[in-house]
Amino acid sequence: MDRIPSVDLMDFISNDPERKQKFINEIGKAYEEIGFVALKGHFLDDKLVDRLYGEVKKFFDLPIETKRSYEIPGIGGQRGYVSFGKESAKGKKEGDLKEFWHFGQYVEDDKKRRKEYPENVEVKELPEFNKVGKETYRMLEKTAKYVLRALALHLGLEETYFDAYIHNGNSILRPIHYPPIIEEPENAVRAAAHGDINLITLLMGAQGRGLQVQKHDGEWIDAIAEPDELMINVGDMLSRHTNNKLKSTIHRVVNPPRELWGTSRYSIPFFMHPISEMKLDVLDGCVDENNPKQFGDITAGEFLNERLVELGLIKK
Repeated sequence: MDRIPSVDLMDFISNDPERKQKFINEIGKAYEEIGFVALKGHFLDDKLVDRLYGEVKKFFDLPIETKRSYEIPGIGGQRGYVSFGKESAKGKKEGDLKEFWHFGQYVEDDKKRRKEYPENVEVKELPEFNKVGKETYRMLEKTAKYVLRALALHLGLEETYFDAYIHNGNSILRPIHYPPIIEEPENAVRAAAHGDINLITLLMGAQGRGLQVQKHDGEWIDAIAEPDELMINVGDMLSRHTNNKLKSTIHRVVNPPRELWGTSRYSIPFFMHPISEMKLDVLDGCVDENNPKQFGDITAGEFLNERLVELGLIKK
């Protein structure tokens, strides 16, 4: 497979059983073989996307002192601003060449859960920033819910298996700014090779070159979406839960050619996380004689904490 397969969510949510099954088969095959798909038919409209990019660019154009005033200590970067070079890939010393923002869950019906998560951070200089962030979060969360329903059916589970785990889940919307490169980076890239922590990731802004995916034979291929597509990949939590039947694929964002060093790049991933109590124990249906259980039992909350320490966002 030398390109990322494209699927259409409208097939799944149509009332046509054949189209629905076609989507389940296509996304299941892609996630077993390469762990990535390009998805059309999602719930984001062009107007919302344009508004979001406008607000995100305005935020990253703010003076560094203003942005740093939104960097909240003691929460592992889970809300608000994370400054340039602070995050590194697992096992890598050099920080990635990026700065980013985190919008988190908007809990409306669970006092206990609201206490568990840090508050979202309001940017007072940009009255529309948080509003458009919340709208986008909701639409991506809705899209992810249907993708997970298709995967549940592919795995032989109830269609709504994931619903209770992702309702008020610890999901994150992360607008990222890769600033212009001013000098030769020493061993650093915009985002070093890594796998994502969560269940699935929905990525806006993969239209230009930069994002690359590592196939199972070790070869890197470009992952470029059409303007109306989201790139969606399997994260480590889902890979673990399915005994690596669904593949969490290593990917990276490489530096542009030298002639494009002076340009910024923006991308906006939505990391779909479950509630912290979800057990990521390997599903019985994913274990057999040829595929013995590969992972120990762990909850999503424990796994997330381990990984945030490895990424340098939480200090031991």
